[in-house]
Amino acid sequence: MSVAVCGVVLAAGEGRRLRPLTESLPKSLCPVGNLPLLDHALRRLAGLGLSGPAAVAVNAAYLAEQVVAHVGARAHLSVEPDGPIGTSGGVARLRPWIDGRAVLAGNADAYLHDPAREPGKDIAAMLDGWSGDTVRMLTKPCLPGDTGGFSGRRFAGLSLLPWRYVKDLVEESSDLVRTVWRPAEAAGELELIPYEGFYLDTGTPADYLAANLHAAAGATLAGPSARVTGAGRAVESILGAGSHVEGTVTRCVLWPGAHVAPGEHLTDTIRTSTGLTVQA
Repeated sequence: MSVAVCGVVLAAGEGRRLRPLTESLPKSLCPVGNLPLLDHALRRLAGLGLSGPAAVAVNAAYLAEQVVAHVGARAHLSVEPDGPIGTSGGVARLRPWIDGRAVLAGNADAYLHDPAREPGKDIAAMLDGWSGDTVRMLTKPCLPGDTGGFSGRRFAGLSLLPWRYVKDLVEESSDLVRTVWRPAEAAGELELIPYEGFYLDTGTPADYLAANLHAAAGATLAGPSARVTGAGRAVESILGAGSHVEGTVTRCVLWPGAHVAPGEHLTDTIRTSTGLTVQA
């Protein structure tokens, strides 16, 4: 493929459905398998050869200073100072940086995993054989009761946008489904690319927990200096760096520095370092 492509990670959202977890931490920095969702996205793009501030951009709005500090020099940063302007507005704001290239845009809250392939290689079909003219969308089959899909398939976190669609986007609050995907579908220019791996939109506490449990694959993942002491027990859980379990956790996510006291028994729960406890 000779078309120049850049990567964009859309990380500006407020994560309202994940509240109260996102009241003090951007959704894109919530850890899955002890790695922030944003880092999963950057790894995926790096697996396709897209890395560094010339090739990858990250947008930020809600709690933007945390995203900016976390990304550092790893990507070009686009801050939306007046709050999120949607996926379409976020890409439009990056037009001078995109500068004629096609855009492989991914949602930071998308959890994708294909154990048969390395990150990036599992989405290589998004670029393989692409003419540079069509819009492509990574998809899974619609679930029972799904509405608003595309020919029986649902969006799976990434889309590929030709410059001819990107150049006309407006820097105002709008979403790609309205400005690109549906118009491309109507014009017969939307290609649906199947994703063979596991995909979840981690937008709710239940789905966020499910993504973490999938990453754990039936085991317990312990970050650096995580401890289980005394009568403590951790079953099928994710223990963040510096977390401490003295009670019992089953199918739980403990963020870095979280503590479970002796006698506590948590199941299907997310706990932060401040003691915030969210039942999924």
